[in-house]
Amino acid sequence: MPEDLPSDSSEFGGAERDASKDLDSVMAERHRLLSLAFRMTGTLADAEDVVQETYVRWYRLEPEEREKIAVPAAWLTRVASRISLDFLGSARARRETYVGQWLPEPVPADLFADTPRVPLNSGSLAADPLDRVTLDNTVSMALLTVLEAMTPAERVAFVLHDVFGVPFDEIAGIVGRSAAATRQLATSARRHVRHGRRAQVSYLQHDEVVRAFRDATVGGDIVDLLRVLAPGVELRVDGGGVVNAAPQVIRGSDHVARWFLGVMRKQPALRLERRYTADGLGYILRIEGRRYGLVTFDVSDECVTNVWLMLNPMKLTNWSLD
Repeated sequence: MPEDLPSDSSEFGGAERDASKDLDSVMAERHRLLSLAFRMTGTLADAEDVVQETYVRWYRLEPEEREKIAVPAAWLTRVASRISLDFLGSARARRETYVGQWLPEPVPADLFADTPRVPLNSGSLAADPLDRVTLDNTVSMALLTVLEAMTPAERVAFVLHDVFGVPFDEIAGIVGRSAAATRQLATSARRHVRHGRRAQVSYLQHDEVVRAFRDATVGGDIVDLLRVLAPGVELRVDGGGVVNAAPQVIRGSDHVARWFLGVMRKQPALRLERRYTADGLGYILRIEGRRYGLVTFDVSDECVTNVWLMLNPMKLTNWSLD
């Protein structure tokens, strides 16, 4: 783990505050920290670990050290980001032993809705909003999978600046680079995002295509199914080594269509129930009342371009059983 950040840095000031009020303000940051850490790590379990470690470091400080921190939210953000950076540095090595394909965790559409931006020591947000990528939903599978292709430093710089509005000079101290080098990290990260994002469609169009996919799959009509699948569509399945899953990416409309129709033939009791995800309409897969998985979609040009099927039960705990 990285060393604890100094609490007596001049950037945090030296205002005293009432202890109980300080505790309330610190604990009130938990949801925002979890939102940040989830974007950094890609799973809620890892994000919870990051937040827990952040609070451990806070409470290890002596009372007089905490009193010197003028903006606890900024201190907590910086520590959580450093812990996330350390986590990302070792995550790829750990995932090399993951059984099958690894996917980020799908989350409900409203899980991190209206998360406030980071309260900064300077009291102002990043002054270069035009440099940011326009993000319709920053916890979508479409974006999270792109984040996985970034280096740890790129991901931290992108999330902090483009999502939470932290200026580059503050991010520089977290990633251990100059402000200019940190700006370049964010620029490189944006190239990943723009390359990974096809022509965007409205949620209405997305859901219309997804419903057509569901109707064709349930109806067993391969012609209709091929009509809504892009020729280069890709299917990724995460079973976590717990549930049997396709070990490799399935590519091409014909292969993806036949894979889904094959599943429906083998599992005639399978039901697809509507759920709104961060990507738009998706479906809970249920067999005889038991939740089996969750499927989400990326849509472009009126066709499904990516299908993400989460079967790993450890990444489905945030979805109701109802």
